[in-house]
Amino acid sequence: MDQQQCIIDTHHITTHTMGRGDLGRGEGEKRLRYMLKDGSCPVVFHQSPGQWSFFLADIFTTLVELRWRVMLLIFCLSYILSWLFFSLLYFLIAYVHKDLEDHDTAPCVANVRSFTSAFLYSMSTQATIGYGFRVMTENCMVAIVVVTIQALMSCFIDTVVIGITVAKMACASKRAQTVGFSSCAVVNARDGALCLVWRIADFRRNHILEGTARAQLVRPMKHPSGMISVTYQDIDIQSRHLILATPASIVHKLEPGSPLYSLGPDSLTEEDFDLVVSFTYTGDSTGILHQTRTSYTPADIRWGQRFQDMVQVGRRHYKVDYALFHQTTWVQTPMVSAQEGDRGRPPTTESIVQSQQPFVRSSRKFRRSLADVSEEVVQEAWL
Repeated sequence: MDQQQCIIDTHHITTHTMGRGDLGRGEGEKRLRYMLKDGSCPVVFHQSPGQWSFFLADIFTTLVELRWRVMLLIFCLSYILSWLFFSLLYFLIAYVHKDLEDHDTAPCVANVRSFTSAFLYSMSTQATIGYGFRVMTENCMVAIVVVTIQALMSCFIDTVVIGITVAKMACASKRAQTVGFSSCAVVNARDGALCLVWRIADFRRNHILEGTARAQLVRPMKHPSGMISVTYQDIDIQSRHLILATPASIVHKLEPGSPLYSLGPDSLTEEDFDLVVSFTYTGDSTGILHQTRTSYTPADIRWGQRFQDMVQVGRRHYKVDYALFHQTTWVQTPMVSAQEGDRGRPPTTESIVQSQQPFVRSSRKFRRSLADVSEEVVQEAWL
């Protein structure tokens, strides 16, 4: 498949392979999302600064981010290679001390007469706390030093393996999979204004007590020179701090100042942006900070629909039907943009009061200044 490479402004010489379907795509080609539905970004780095030095400098994070099969392969190799390395040392010690040839001499390691027996003794030293048939003697100080080093190395390898395994099992991305956003966003009228709404819910029983929601509009822009830059614009949402005991709806009001204020159902499909939404929270079981994120493109926004009710109040419990989490239904909604709707709507009392507030404040300042001037004139006349 042919790919088109586009360069995004960064302070490093990094090429992001955006693939087919980006800006400048032909008619009928699929649009490339800036962020996928699972929260990952389809970006491939080429000629990144430092190459492998950054991964080696933070080796712990690198191992945690590896796949399970790769991590298990590395752990198995670390044990096997350490056993082979120290078995080779024990074999060389036995060879120099001539334990392999003369069976009547007092050996450094009892019953180590070949490389196979040296390997078995190395594995017993690192994997057990006691010896049986093969055992260290007091005849060779070098062998005692090697056993001590292997015992310390064994503790270090066990610590790294256990630490990385626990960190990987408690990885934030795993907990984030149990907190999900709705597959689409909807636009409908709420309290006399058009609003963009999407859902979020926690699918576990030990619910999150509190979290913070955020939304950002990401637009790729192609310059005449062919270079592509990405702009980010924060979206104001109502009730950023949420309690996910039950599914919650996140609402963005389409009002003046909103980047979606002038978009209607027809012009929305012609736009090219990603609405990146995220929810940051702390797990109540582990105390680890997590983040769940996804994105909505104009094709994911359904105009004139609302989410179906999925919460029912019982006698003793709130009943939540997650089968309706992604379901929507049609509602009566103006099929025009919020800007066009405000133009045809008569002014309300609140808007009139807000428009008169600057005039009232200026008139109060004028009367206050006029009173000060008259007071000065009276004082001068009295003098």
